[in-house]
Amino acid sequence: MLDAERALAAAQARAALIPGDAARAIAEACRAERFDAAAIGDDGRSAGNPVEPLVRALTEAVEGEAAGYVHWGATSQDILDTAAMLISRRVLHLILETLDSVATECARLADAHRSTPMAARTLLQQAVPTTFGLKAAGWLVAVVEARRALARVRDERLAVQLGGAAGTLSVLGEAGPEVVRLLAAELALKEPVAPWHTNRVRIAELGSALAIASGAVAKIALDVGLMSQTEVGEVAEAGAGASSTMPQKRNPVGSALAIACARQAYAQATILTAALPQEHERALGAWHAEWPALSGALAFGGGAADAARRALAGMEVDVDRMWANLELTGGLAMAERASFLLADELGRREARELVERAAERSMESGRSLRDELGDEDRVDGVDLEADLDPTEYLGSAGVFVDRALDYYRDELGDRE
Repeated sequence: MLDAERALAAAQARAALIPGDAARAIAEACRAERFDAAAIGDDGRSAGNPVEPLVRALTEAVEGEAAGYVHWGATSQDILDTAAMLISRRVLHLILETLDSVATECARLADAHRSTPMAARTLLQQAVPTTFGLKAAGWLVAVVEARRALARVRDERLAVQLGGAAGTLSVLGEAGPEVVRLLAAELALKEPVAPWHTNRVRIAELGSALAIASGAVAKIALDVGLMSQTEVGEVAEAGAGASSTMPQKRNPVGSALAIACARQAYAQATILTAALPQEHERALGAWHAEWPALSGALAFGGGAADAARRALAGMEVDVDRMWANLELTGGLAMAERASFLLADELGRREARELVERAAERSMESGRSLRDELGDEDRVDGVDLEADLDPTEYLGSAGVFVDRALDYYRDELGDRE
């Protein structure tokens, strides 16, 4: 808020609305250590915002006639909204750096495990073979896309607020638009088309982008948590958390924190979106509801990204367990492959029914799908050993991994 007041005075001095000496005196007084933030917060309850008591305290801190130019022509919302933009920019810089680290970890895993076979799972059941590299590539693309949206908000949508009492800047006369331009330049924020006191689209965009980024990293955390289950055992977080009572536990704490933070970020973003409809030229409560919600969305969005980074950094990947799990059902993950191989000779419908019966027998008998199909007289021209090898049924997985890595390098550069 003090940065906003300092910049406002500087912009008005450049526009020749207030003396340069006054702007310099105000800037000298705008030092945070001179003010009691807690007291200002308490005093702000009666005014409905903390700007009013801050302006009083700042005016008292400025010596001489310059005190009369503090907060010249502005309203409380101008200062608080501009301060929120400055804080958001600082926090977004940290979150984007953290997302860069998450993307780097995903790219490392995708590249290292480009051809590592594992079972793909749909509705939590094994489906067909895939690669761990492709799974990590999917994480990577989502994170880069979410990061791109968040960076756009930071670079294009964080704007100064200056409209005066009701958005007309009448106190500043014809110089109003020029002061807005100079204020934006002073703070390196965007100049808005018009004051946005009750146009909260940019705030809702910021909250939504934070929620999307949180969701992208929570998806990673959810997969890591599921793959860390004892019965699955395909990955393990480095330095996994211990239990207070069970010495054997290796809890995926990073994943848990990422999911928890993401759910909080979603909730805060919902409040910001709900605050879009506001009354006339100044809101009755909706603006106030934004304050903790925006702080929460930034804090929990950053927390989700950092927890996901922790979950991925040094994560242990058990390639042998991935293969063992893929073979756990006796080759049933290759049922789709078998039905398509037989379709040329038997027709699509009959081939599917034959493989479906063989799969049912396999589940009942415990024999492999290959063995059950081998007992079928009509299975001819199919090399059951070679054609039903999971490593030969990975489709374009490798191509998609390469494309994801290229996308990552184009967007962020190769940071390895």
